[in-house]
Amino acid sequence: MAAAAAAAAVGGPQPPQPELPAPGLSLDKAATAAHLKAALSRPDNRAGAEELQALLERVLSAERPLTAAADGEEAAAAGGGGGPGAAEEEALEWCKCLLAGGGGYDEFCAAVRAYDPAALCGLVWTANFVAYRCRTCGISPCMSLCAECFHQGDHTGHDFNMFRSQAGGACDCGDSNVMRESGFCKRHQIKSSSNIPCVPKDLLMMSEFVLPRFIFCLIQYLREGYNEPAADVPSEKDLNKVLQLLEPQISFLEDLTKMGGAMRSVLTQVLTNQQNYKDLTSGLGENACAKKSHEKYLIALKSSGLTYPEDKLVYGVQEPSAGTSTLAVQGFAGAAGTFGQLDSSDEEDQDGSQGLGKRKRVKLSGSTKDQSIMDVLKHKSFLEELLFWTIKYEFPQKMVTFLLNMLPDQEYKVAFTKTFVQHYAFIMKTLKKSHESDTMSNRIVHISVQLFSNEELARQVTEECQLLDIMVTVLLYMMESCLIKSELQDEENSLHVVVNCGEALLKNNTYWPLVSDFINILSHQSVAKRFLEDHGLLVTWMNFVSFFQGMNLNKRELNEHVEFESQTYYAAFAAELEACAQPMWGLLSHCKVRETQEYTRNVVRYCLEALQDWFDAINFVDEPAPNQVTFHLPLHRYYAMFLSKAVKCQELDLDSVLPDQEMLMKLMIHPLQIQASLAEIHSNMWVRNGLQIKGQAMTYVQSHFCNSMIDPDIYLLQVCASRLDPDYFISSVFERFKVVDLLTMASQHQNTVLDAEHERSMLEGALTFLVILLSLRLHLGMSDDEILRAEMVAQLCMNDRTHSSLLDLIPENPNPKSGIIPGSYSFESVLSAVADFKAPVFEPGGSMQQGMYTPKAEVWDQEFDPVMVILRTVYRRDVQSAMDRYTAFLKQSGKFPGNPWPPYKKRTPLHPSYKGLMRLLHCKTLHIVLFTLLYKILMDHQNLSEHVLCMVLYLIELGLENSAEEESDEEASVCGPERCHDSWFPGSNLVSNMRHFINYVRVRVPETAPEVKRDSLASTSSDSLSSLQSSRRPKVLQRENSGTAQVFSLVAERRKKFQEIINRSSSEANQVVRPKTSSKWSAPGSAPQLTTAILEIKESILSLLIKLHHKLSGKQNSYYPPWLDDIEILIQPEIPKYNHGDGITAVERILLKAALQSRMNKRIIEEICRKVTPPVPPKKITAAEKKTLDKEERRQKARERQQKLLAEFASRQKSFMETAMDVDSPENDIPMEITTAEPQVSEAVYDCVICGQSGPSSEDRPTGLVVLLQASSVLGQCRDNIEPKKLPITEEEQIYPWDTCAAVHDVRLSLLQRYFKDSSCLLAVSIGWEGGVYVQTCGHTLHIDCHKSYMESLRNDQVLQGFSVDKGEFTCPLCRQFANSVLPCYPGSNVESNLWQRPSNKSIQDLIKEVEELQGRPGAFPVSISSETNLSKEMESVMKDIKNTTQKKYRDYSKTPGSPDNDFLFMYSVARTNLELELIHRGGNLCSGGASTAGKRSCLNQLFHVLALHMRLYSIDSEYNPWRKLTQLVEEVNSQQGNEEQQPEVPILYHDVTSLLLIQILMMPQPLRKDHFTCIVKVLFTLLYTQALVALSVKCNEEDRSAWKHTGALKKNTCDAEKSYEVLLSFVISELSKGKLYHEEGTQECAMVSPIAWSPESMEKYLQDFCLPFLRITSLLQHHLFGEDLPSCQEEEEFSVLSSCLGLLPTFYQTEHPFISASCLDWPVPAFDIISQWCFEINSFTERHAEQGKALLIQESRWKLPHLLQLPENYNTIFQYYHRKTCSVCTKVPKDPAVCLVCGTFVCLKGLCCKQQSYCECVLHSQNCGAGTGIFLLINASVIIIIRGHRFCLWGSVYLDAHGEEDRDLRRGKPLYICKERYKVLEQQWISHTFDHINKRWGPHYNGL
Repeated sequence: MAAAAAAAAVGGPQPPQPELPAPGLSLDKAATAAHLKAALSRPDNRAGAEELQALLERVLSAERPLTAAADGEEAAAAGGGGGPGAAEEEALEWCKCLLAGGGGYDEFCAAVRAYDPAALCGLVWTANFVAYRCRTCGISPCMSLCAECFHQGDHTGHDFNMFRSQAGGACDCGDSNVMRESGFCKRHQIKSSSNIPCVPKDLLMMSEFVLPRFIFCLIQYLREGYNEPAADVPSEKDLNKVLQLLEPQISFLEDLTKMGGAMRSVLTQVLTNQQNYKDLTSGLGENACAKKSHEKYLIALKSSGLTYPEDKLVYGVQEPSAGTSTLAVQGFAGAAGTFGQLDSSDEEDQDGSQGLGKRKRVKLSGSTKDQSIMDVLKHKSFLEELLFWTIKYEFPQKMVTFLLNMLPDQEYKVAFTKTFVQHYAFIMKTLKKSHESDTMSNRIVHISVQLFSNEELARQVTEECQLLDIMVTVLLYMMESCLIKSELQDEENSLHVVVNCGEALLKNNTYWPLVSDFINILSHQSVAKRFLEDHGLLVTWMNFVSFFQGMNLNKRELNEHVEFESQTYYAAFAAELEACAQPMWGLLSHCKVRETQEYTRNVVRYCLEALQDWFDAINFVDEPAPNQVTFHLPLHRYYAMFLSKAVKCQELDLDSVLPDQEMLMKLMIHPLQIQASLAEIHSNMWVRNGLQIKGQAMTYVQSHFCNSMIDPDIYLLQVCASRLDPDYFISSVFERFKVVDLLTMASQHQNTVLDAEHERSMLEGALTFLVILLSLRLHLGMSDDEILRAEMVAQLCMNDRTHSSLLDLIPENPNPKSGIIPGSYSFESVLSAVADFKAPVFEPGGSMQQGMYTPKAEVWDQEFDPVMVILRTVYRRDVQSAMDRYTAFLKQSGKFPGNPWPPYKKRTPLHPSYKGLMRLLHCKTLHIVLFTLLYKILMDHQNLSEHVLCMVLYLIELGLENSAEEESDEEASVCGPERCHDSWFPGSNLVSNMRHFINYVRVRVPETAPEVKRDSLASTSSDSLSSLQSSRRPKVLQRENSGTAQVFSLVAERRKKFQEIINRSSSEANQVVRPKTSSKWSAPGSAPQLTTAILEIKESILSLLIKLHHKLSGKQNSYYPPWLDDIEILIQPEIPKYNHGDGITAVERILLKAALQSRMNKRIIEEICRKVTPPVPPKKITAAEKKTLDKEERRQKARERQQKLLAEFASRQKSFMETAMDVDSPENDIPMEITTAEPQVSEAVYDCVICGQSGPSSEDRPTGLVVLLQASSVLGQCRDNIEPKKLPITEEEQIYPWDTCAAVHDVRLSLLQRYFKDSSCLLAVSIGWEGGVYVQTCGHTLHIDCHKSYMESLRNDQVLQGFSVDKGEFTCPLCRQFANSVLPCYPGSNVESNLWQRPSNKSIQDLIKEVEELQGRPGAFPVSISSETNLSKEMESVMKDIKNTTQKKYRDYSKTPGSPDNDFLFMYSVARTNLELELIHRGGNLCSGGASTAGKRSCLNQLFHVLALHMRLYSIDSEYNPWRKLTQLVEEVNSQQGNEEQQPEVPILYHDVTSLLLIQILMMPQPLRKDHFTCIVKVLFTLLYTQALVALSVKCNEEDRSAWKHTGALKKNTCDAEKSYEVLLSFVISELSKGKLYHEEGTQECAMVSPIAWSPESMEKYLQDFCLPFLRITSLLQHHLFGEDLPSCQEEEEFSVLSSCLGLLPTFYQTEHPFISASCLDWPVPAFDIISQWCFEINSFTERHAEQGKALLIQESRWKLPHLLQLPENYNTIFQYYHRKTCSVCTKVPKDPAVCLVCGTFVCLKGLCCKQQSYCECVLHSQNCGAGTGIFLLINASVIIIIRGHRFCLWGSVYLDAHGEEDRDLRRGKPLYICKERYKVLEQQWISHTFDHINKRWGPHYNGL
């Protein structure tokens, strides 16, 4: 009805109705909408419909906006200034109002949603979205779930992974076609359709009227906006412009789809209704705009090479009539004429255009049908035209999302799939032309995977729309555009065409969307069956595959190196795998049972036909063309794989599907050519073709390709070998490998086709190939599990493997797309059966291991299979690696001590169909070869190796294992004299041939050979050498009739056989005369003449073996038959002792097997052993061999030299290390007696690691320590609570930094600066908690001038490593540790410590005076600053370095910038930072004594000299010197009070005692005397103790205070009152009570009062804990300055031990009664006086600021060690929270989010959004949080990145999967769990500042992280 109304509306010319003036309209949209809705609800709604149509006509008129798109200015004028945007917004507003029918749009949306019956999720996502795939729940391999559905479903224990979507996708939750219902999430489990009420009619009534017009309007926009590109350059800009304009409209449609099922079904009706479409778009009305739009549409169709069949009556979907197709073809030709230049796909009819001359256009089945597939499009609904424009505009993302969002509607899904198929050819054409083919490919697959993964749907479309025909035809057409003539075999006359791998189509994988769709639909059984039944399709498909047969041909370069290495081989391998192999595996997966035999017969039949055509097309007779190889034979491989399947699964008789002998001979040639070429490539014969040929050889066997390439090839060769004549096959192999000429008994020969240097490796190649061919059972009877096990063992034997690399290396049955390893359950069980898991460990160097699997012992013992390893190695070194590991295992388990040979492994039994393969082992040709090679090896001919012998023995053993039948008895095997008359051996059974003696052999040798020189018959076997002759020349064929000598020519034999077969099979006689050998093969004329010689041999294979045993063991008569001693051996022959061993063992094993097989052999072996063997001929050394021997010797000598050098170097290095250590601990060298004797002053001696000289450091030529200066905020991260902070993983959790050490110290300093004089504040605290400078050294020293020249040389070095020389960075020349400065060593004696350490008996008062005087003496230094020496210059420069190490904000704390007090503060704080950090490295206390490594390489001594030198430049005004306040009573107390304006100085009790210590010590002239040091410490301890008492008094409550005040006062007059804490405490309390300090105890203060009742013990503990940090730092300082050892102790006695070590405890102090801290006090002036003076300062301050006064007194002295944030167990919790989290700076979700592991800040890595002054956010944060060191966890990659200054490195991951592996970039997406050990290591490196040393791969980040 709506349709009728619409027709009426469009049909007549409807002038816009004047009744509704536009302005009024816009004012009251809601009222109009309500009025119209009411009108339409009436039974007779015709008037309402017309009114609505008129309104829509005007609102949605396509004219206004689009002219705007074309030319903006005019449109703006015309549209009344609003511009296009305004008009469109207006239109959208109207639509929303109308849909809602007068109500609010949002309420309308909610109302519609209530009727959503959909039980599917259907959420559509675009690229880079994080989704999940569960293989346990998936039916289709492409199944995917959105994160929400995944987490709401139950997938525990399932095989799932998280992945980042490549092309986009949609959630399948709720769709039982794609996944099992058990996996649905909670929301989609309910089949909700039943309980959803029916949709009220009037709710969506307006939508039914409005939407058709809206969609038509959209289509008109698209028509208008599309302009055919005029030139070759597509106007992508214009297209994007149009799309941007349409963004709001498409988004509006997309929002409609999200309203749920009810709205979707309305949209489906609108989109698929043909009547609506016809009425609106036909362009038949008089509406000019519609007409114009229709014309544009027709032009677009035409330009796409498509026709619009006018003849509507005749045109049917299935089969167009003749008339139409001619029309179509004409249209096509016309289009090609007009747009021929634009579009290569239209040139296909013009044969000449490709420059191919006679290119054979492949005839497609039923040309009219295909023509219509390719060129006819007829649109009958909005949906179809929308898709057409979507394709035309190259799949804009918004449109794609809209079309996919509709898919949950079943009716739509079917309609859309059909439409998609209808446009398939057009999609291909657009894709080929597109410049953005990558993006477009992804979008196409995004759509198609949703449609074709559903089997039911795929089947329906296949039946109704000929999906398979369309796909195959489209693929064929696509490839036809890039065919070239094949140059394989017969270049001139070849008719074969192949794809050109250099074309963009293949190079850029443009074909993959189409191929992947094809693979996808073939995975459905019903579709695949249709394909396999349709003969026409199979023929077309084989045609398609033959395009790839022989592509990317390689021709061997013989003269110079190829100029340009083409990389086309990537494209070729990818194309064969994706376009040929994967569809093949798809088809094979449906041929598993007996009932499917017919399918296999079909494929095999058409495959053979295609192969026959191919042989004809390339003009192939019997010899492959020399020096060329192609690795691509997909037809051979299809044939092979279907054969294998037929025998293995379908019980087909193999012979019924095999062709005749001639065809088999042809079939084997090319695969064999590849095997020979592999050997050639490994022998470096193709080296002039560049690296890419090696790349091809490696890719051919690589794990992703091997089972589609080398495995089928070998299998096909096995099939051919089992059916062809064995002699023919063997001789073909040796001829292909070009080693026929080598197989001669003569000591010299000439090879016409191979250089001597390649002979040995080619011979090894040929024998290895035969061994593989005969031992491999992959397709010959192994079950899937056995195959899996063999593959796994081979990989594990090469190297230990991680779980993921094993998964990757084991060739899966690439059933396309499956991502499912066949039987992944069996994967795990096989893995646990063959391998042990090695948990991830650390190596001391800090390099991190992954969890690895390593083979179990019994696997090495019984299952190690060298043949499988050789087959599967990509790099030859892996074979060696496997053998080395095998050797190690045998040594370790004590099974074999020497160098073992590869073990012989028993094979699984052959499938009966392939029994013929074993005839190869029992053919004379092979026996002759084996005999000859054994003889040559025994005679030491050149070019033979142990490997050759190994393979020869392996083949003999294989023959013995597989001997056909037990011999009936000895003599029966000789079949009559005439047989043995003309051949070497009597029969073909190896067992009997082994004992056959060969007496004489006639050979043809060059005249220069030694054999010719003597009388040939007299020659004896002792020194004459011998040979089997096999020259290619036919004249050797004349056979002598004498029985003495035998000649055999492999090649001639082979030719004869081939000729026979050809004669038999060909009727024309003239075929016989075909010339077989081309001129290329004849020997060069320059070769020496050949002559005949007869050699006496008199050996059999058995006798050769026994002699070989003697030769290998180096003893005469070494072989003794074991059964003579132990007859048992013959009864149970499986003896473990023969399993592993070298050549000797192998020979013994073979002889034992030979004896077992026949009594005759046993007897002959015994006989041979009885004869005393003649001595082995002395070895003649030829010149060539001499050369190699010399080479070996030279190498050996070089090796020894190197070892010597290394040893020398190591010892030097050791001595460097030792001297470096001595610098730090001088007392080790000096025997103790020196103190009593006359002191001998010896200077400290340093080694320079650059020039190697030793000597003292002097003023003119100072020596320095190699140091690394770095700013550090580790100290600032200490917190005062034990509970470590966790990384926030919810919005509620936050980390606040105000409880960190840095924050607390900051607050304290700013508080002091508020109330006290600035210069005094800067002496009262230390800075450097954040951004302090830490100095560390590797302990090596160098002359400073040497260092400068070293830096110069680094600067000129072009190859710069990961550091920046301009910033002064370098690596230590000796140990390569990273460094950036040199710290000068102060010239001085080594003995200084002892000189100054003698105890003086001066009283403390005298010492205090001395200290004061020394401090007052400015610059009292041995080195006067005024005279600029080298040393002082260096000291200044290093000071500059130290300052520049940290940022300005971490140095300047003074209110007056640049004040000297600031530098003063900075310098003593550097000392403080280094001492505090060392304390942290020792675990926060000194209980472990001197045993810590931190002290080993400390440079604090040198650092102190540098700092002291600079501190002395600033003499403190003696009035302000805190020393006076500490040691003297000041009389004039009131003078300060008078001056009110000036801020007071900081009261001494607010000073930080450790800072005071450093100031005092650094102000003293160096070197410092021990007694002065002790004096300073004693004085400071009194202050510290008083501070502790004050803090204690503030902490406790009023009653406690008065009680203590009382008890203390009683004892005040006792003798040691000054050393009693009770007395002192009571005095402090009474002094402070005079001020207001205690008065302020309001309610809020009660919180601070600790509820503990103070006992004497707890008070003592509090006082000790308060003083301990100071004692620790002081002890460390004493350790470094005076080299005194640190005592180790228990934690509880740390205080007493340290205080006695520092000399605070009087020596006569008794330790019996409990230790009291107060006993350490030694007051320089009467205690009570000085305390009251100190307290007075506090009182005068608290008069005004009691709060602050109190806060400053309570210092937190107990900081816990710094830690990184604690991470959750499971990585997913971090990932789910952070990967969608918005950045607080730019409020966007970052592309690369990261989180700081020190403070938990969330940052954008590399985000330009958060850049500030060219610094990206991570770099900025690393400066603010860690003073240049940042540790970030990259959320999307699970790895940790370290930023250190201007460099960064990837540290690795602390999250590992269940198999102990990292998952960088979350590629595998398996669940990850925290590895606590790794995290500990990370934290350790952070705390110890060793990132620079341990991590090796650093690079500059240019502030871009």
